[in-house]
Amino acid sequence: MAFQRPRARRTIGGRLGRLLAVAALALLAGCAPREHLVVYTAAEADQIFAYKQAFARVHPEIDLVWVRDSTGVITSRLLAERKAPRADVVFALAASSMMQLDKAGLLAAYAPAGLERVAPRFRDRQTPPHWTGEALWSAAICLNTTEARRRGLPTPESWLDLTKPVYRGMISMPDPGSSGTGLMAVSSWLQTFGEARGWALMDGLDRNIAAYAHSGSKPCKDASHGEIPIGIAIDYRAAQAAARGLPIAVIVPKEGLGWDVEATGVMRAARHPAQARAFVDWALSDSAMALYARTFAVVGVPAWTRPVPGLPPDMAAHLALSDVTWTGANRDRVIAEWTRRYGERRAQKEKPR
Repeated sequence: MAFQRPRARRTIGGRLGRLLAVAALALLAGCAPREHLVVYTAAEADQIFAYKQAFARVHPEIDLVWVRDSTGVITSRLLAERKAPRADVVFALAASSMMQLDKAGLLAAYAPAGLERVAPRFRDRQTPPHWTGEALWSAAICLNTTEARRRGLPTPESWLDLTKPVYRGMISMPDPGSSGTGLMAVSSWLQTFGEARGWALMDGLDRNIAAYAHSGSKPCKDASHGEIPIGIAIDYRAAQAAARGLPIAVIVPKEGLGWDVEATGVMRAARHPAQARAFVDWALSDSAMALYARTFAVVGVPAWTRPVPGLPPDMAAHLALSDVTWTGANRDRVIAEWTRRYGERRAQKEKPR
């Protein structure tokens, strides 16, 4: 017995030592450094949390560092940083802006997993693609029906209707220099009506504009709060407002809705290219498509498209016959001309009322 007790103590001590070693390894694993992936995005702020959670379930080893702003600001920032890039991946940025980035040599070629499922209008035409689209959004008319009745405003049926004197000071729209929604609206008018008639439409519209907004969602937010009767804004913002019981209707003008594609790509100078490619793979996955379908009426993988309450069930049929490639090729020229025509009055209209 005298020899058994020390042996028993060594056995207990050995087991305790092994348990402590396992615990220490687990602790070290939990404290292991994680990869930080810098994602530049124009996604709406209230969408990012759901995207972050969904990605973390697939890649818990990667921490996402989000840099978010409106489309024009993110595009300008990426171009300004071309000599010292900070982003690893670009997510949910307008395809027309992605074309600008690619023209500057900032995007890497990458064919994400599941690319064959993506509809043609969501794909870069290069092989392999330098960007891939995940969802489509449009610029619609967001009408506060209560304010319209109170002010005796008729319901507009076309874009041309918005130039009528009855709407003087009743409309807000996004600035195309900062907002992708604003740019796609302007681009669609120029392509739908032709440049001469398109600029004439905007001349008339400018006389009725109360405020030019920094982002594509603000005009509908302002309309939802009754600050303005009519906002030209992101389609799904109007649908969300209506779903919350606010007196908002989505008006689809008979000429069709201007549209663009939210797209994702790997930066050529990404510091973590493998992780960036993993992010792009996730952005085209079923779990990501299910999230997009909650908001967007048309998504990149057609099988995941679902009706969005408040928007037409056949949303794709209401899109204007505009070309995103034209928008990308003419972006700088269109913004410069718009600013030349309306920039001075824009500064006045952006002052607090």
